[in-house]
Amino acid sequence: MRRIVLLLVMTLTLGASLGTRPVTAQSTNVNGTCVEGIQPSGALWLICMPQNWNGDLVIWAHGYVAFNQPLDFQNLELPDGTYLPDLIQDLGFAFATTSYRTNGLAVLEGVDDIRELREIFVTQHGTPKDTYLTGASEGGLVTTLLIEQSPELFSGGLATCGPIGDFRAQINYWGDFFVLFNYFFPGVFPGSPVSIPQEVIDNWESVYLPAASAALAADPDAVRQLIATSKAPIDPNNPETIKGTILSILWYNVFATNDSVAKLGGNPYSNERRWYFGSDNDVKLNREVQRFSADPVALATIRAYQTSGSPTIPLVTLHTVADEIVLFTQGLRYAAKLSPQARQNVIQIPIVRYGHCQFTTEEIQIAFGLLIWKVTGTIPTDLISPFDVERLRNADMRIN
Repeated sequence: MRRIVLLLVMTLTLGASLGTRPVTAQSTNVNGTCVEGIQPSGALWLICMPQNWNGDLVIWAHGYVAFNQPLDFQNLELPDGTYLPDLIQDLGFAFATTSYRTNGLAVLEGVDDIRELREIFVTQHGTPKDTYLTGASEGGLVTTLLIEQSPELFSGGLATCGPIGDFRAQINYWGDFFVLFNYFFPGVFPGSPVSIPQEVIDNWESVYLPAASAALAADPDAVRQLIATSKAPIDPNNPETIKGTILSILWYNVFATNDSVAKLGGNPYSNERRWYFGSDNDVKLNREVQRFSADPVALATIRAYQTSGSPTIPLVTLHTVADEIVLFTQGLRYAAKLSPQARQNVIQIPIVRYGHCQFTTEEIQIAFGLLIWKVTGTIPTDLISPFDVERLRNADMRIN
């Protein structure tokens, strides 16, 4: 059981940046059999069955993938070359994942494709004893929506580092960052923050990433003001995280904006009445910064991406307090939605660290152990001890 936790932490920590391993239609290994196919939606599915199945299923909901990448299974190969489904089978769990039918903004598609994936699994192998849904970043939101909307399909969920509190706030955070960057570093990016020229997308690595990096190096004072006004998290003990934060958010601005506008039916970003503060001259900043209005159609569409805060089955969430991509306040916003009854089903664990989805083995071990405890009523002592539960209670985490 400890090995599955190690696998989960490595996968969650690396987000959506890892490569994949192709799987043939009937590839086999010493643990069991992995089979892939195409879902009715057009998404790719992968199901792996161990020789000695323990009756439980682990489903993986992957994070954000750029819209212009081909469909594929994400995060399945670990840095040392180990194949994630093989190791999960070795533990006795069945494993299933889906590419989703599309890349880019794929939250609603991911929700439907995971429902469809589980139906395929049940048709082929029967209903699992317990189904654990796990996801990171965009997959964390997919996980939370499914736990809220389809409790009959899952036993519980582990949602990490996702925009689960307010999806529109997530869009506004990225949009604010881009308009502030363009104010402090004019001329680096052509076009509009709500409409990215294809030239920028096509030449990100060769032209615009180097240009942004050079601009940061040339004007550290502007860098200081950008971080101060955007409130983007950094690690104050590691100056390199300043550049890392800026370039990481800019990547999402470049590769997510047009795709989101197309799928939401218009521009969802608005800063009409936003007052930015923290610069050397806030009056000048707020007078001259670009302003945008959200399209009503986009605002109506985005409601489907909002969580309700009403899970009726166990949900464990994990978030670093200095996440530069998805702010820690997303978890706080989710907590504010919870009714007293729903609160009994949720465990929220804050991690004091910089970085998006940056968790240690012990942290994932505790989170997954708590999920099993909430589902089964028994503390899995190979994952988490009663002392760990009491320690978390004393740390004022949301342990019910």
